[in-house]
Amino acid sequence: MDEELQIKLLPITTALRVYHRHEVHGLTNIPQKGPIIIACTHSLATYDMLLLMTAVYQRFTRFPRALIDRAFYKVPKLGELMERLGCIIGTPENAKTLLQNGEMLYLAPGGMRESLRPSDDRYRIVWGKRRGFAKLAIETGSPVILAACPRADDIYKVYRNPVTSWAYRQFKLPIFLARGLGPTFVPKPVKLDHYLSKPIKPPVKKDDPAAFKRQVYHFHKKLMSTMNEMIAAGIVPH
Repeated sequence: MDEELQIKLLPITTALRVYHRHEVHGLTNIPQKGPIIIACTHSLATYDMLLLMTAVYQRFTRFPRALIDRAFYKVPKLGELMERLGCIIGTPENAKTLLQNGEMLYLAPGGMRESLRPSDDRYRIVWGKRRGFAKLAIETGSPVILAACPRADDIYKVYRNPVTSWAYRQFKLPIFLARGLGPTFVPKPVKLDHYLSKPIKPPVKKDDPAAFKRQVYHFHKKLMSTMNEMIAAGIVPH
């Protein structure tokens, strides 16, 4: 991780925060130290997560660590750049190591599939059976903070088309049809608000495999339900 590079990028992400009039609600829920999982919603723009990371860093001076999809390495040099920014391939082993080292770990359980949703499916999570982060929290005893940024789905108009679904199923590639401001790909100046939950403590892991599996199922269900409530509250007109 290249902390100097992260600091050099702060003016860019800070400018984006100004552009989107970005606010974080519940920032005081972030602990100043110790392992924590920040589970985020995933928009096509993706950089809304960077805005949250910037706000947290500016408040607590905690460098972000994030899990990324292997698809980043299919673009020349992109994977290496993401590593320098503190990202790491999203394997259970890598995630556990970061948390055991007391890191703040950002992840988007919906992954690329959630980011490629067409706009008529916006404001919803696509976590389904993706329970890895819930399992990780229980195994490491790390609390989870849910981070919802529903209006990030309004940055781009994403069109439903068969190519996107086919490319994802066959090759896990992010091929999409979308537009931002007017007919361009310039992001719309949508006001972005992040809503953070209080830390949600996982149950103490049970030794029995069947009991542990049930724990993961129920904790995951609780996290999804809470996130859906946060999203619904966040899209209500103010």
